[in-house]
Amino acid sequence: MTALISRPARPLTGAAAVPGDKSISHRALILGALAVGETRIAGLLASADVLATVAAVKALGAQAEQGENGDWRVYGRGVGGLAEPQGVLDMGNSGTAARLLIGVVATHPFTATFAGDKSLSVRPMERVMTPLRQMGAQFTTRSGDCLPITITGAPSPVPIVYELPVASAQIKSAVLLAGLNTPGRTTVIEPQPTRDHTERMLGHFDAEVVIMEKPGAPGAKEITLTGQPELTGAEVRVPGDISSAAFPLVAALLVPDSKITLTGVGVNPLRSGLIETLREMGAAISIDNPRNEGGEPVADLTVVTSGLKGVTVSGARAPRMIDEYPILAVAAAYAQGVTRLEGLAELRVKESDRLDAIVRGLTAAGIEVEASDDALTVKGGGGPPPGGARIEARLDHRIAMAFLVLGMAAEAPVEIDNATTIDTSFPGFADLMNGLGAAVAAQKEG
Repeated sequence: MTALISRPARPLTGAAAVPGDKSISHRALILGALAVGETRIAGLLASADVLATVAAVKALGAQAEQGENGDWRVYGRGVGGLAEPQGVLDMGNSGTAARLLIGVVATHPFTATFAGDKSLSVRPMERVMTPLRQMGAQFTTRSGDCLPITITGAPSPVPIVYELPVASAQIKSAVLLAGLNTPGRTTVIEPQPTRDHTERMLGHFDAEVVIMEKPGAPGAKEITLTGQPELTGAEVRVPGDISSAAFPLVAALLVPDSKITLTGVGVNPLRSGLIETLREMGAAISIDNPRNEGGEPVADLTVVTSGLKGVTVSGARAPRMIDEYPILAVAAAYAQGVTRLEGLAELRVKESDRLDAIVRGLTAAGIEVEASDDALTVKGGGGPPPGGARIEARLDHRIAMAFLVLGMAAEAPVEIDNATTIDTSFPGFADLMNGLGAAVAAQKEG
């Protein structure tokens, strides 16, 4: 267990490239394993979460190896060609890897067991199992429908039309990936748009995906996949992860006299809710050199220290920024006036109960907050909060990084009890921040 302390920083300056997008890294590996031929992946996030997916696709019969230049090569088995694993598939801390691969295995005629670490093993899996049962898969779980889970894949899977009960890219993706090895057309209806990396990448690997507006339901979409295609190995360049970029981005907004550029960041419009919200709060963020790489929009982000004001953020925006609420709450603590964040029920079932962790952490740092089951109100003081707190990160990487950022501009240092899980999404976080001017260091116990 490694405790870290973040002290008030000097101005943050310079340019940096954040690690590759975790969501896209998972999907590139999985689709590479299901394609015919070689898939080359540049910029893959080599974090604990993604390496769990590497291990899983190898256990399922694909080949995956990293070259001397850092790029990865995956040699796939083709749709329907994966093999029964000899041991348990350990997903570590990654809910994305678990849910997407459960979808893949659900329509393969063999049995596999998925497990995870302490944090992942209390996260709900019933929402992903429900549609997969309709396709013919069978599940054995422990109480609470959590990991470990044993799946017996459907020997003769059937296509379904499934309307998501909640906006969830992971559930949507699990059903679509199950549909790859299912004859006919599998359709997912989402009530509001969620991140579309799976649909984009399926097209990049030559799958047939049709996306239409649902008649009579503004904002709702029908995504239909034609099953049993021959996916073709492809080249994928993984952009920088906007969810990781969020931490240095907000830090530069808060630390006086800062200006940084984050290069090659993915700016998918279904992931850009944080940028939109911060701009509404008064943030000076410019989006430069926009381009398209592997079907994903990418740009460089330049950020300058800005005075922020409180805003109300509707729950309709939540699917576009669900992972960014911990760091947005930190930004709200520095804003002038009240910020109200709505539609946060999903934060209760992340790596931790993130909503509770945010409330407890901000309160410990001297910030006035109120929370309900699905909303958070932060009363910002228009300047640095007191800080001086020790925060329980709860094995949650985003909580840990958010409160380290808080300490960079607070009146007194902020310490987190355990930084171990930061590597699940942002290897080298402290080094990157210190290179820009932060003061993050290991803290000796006592």
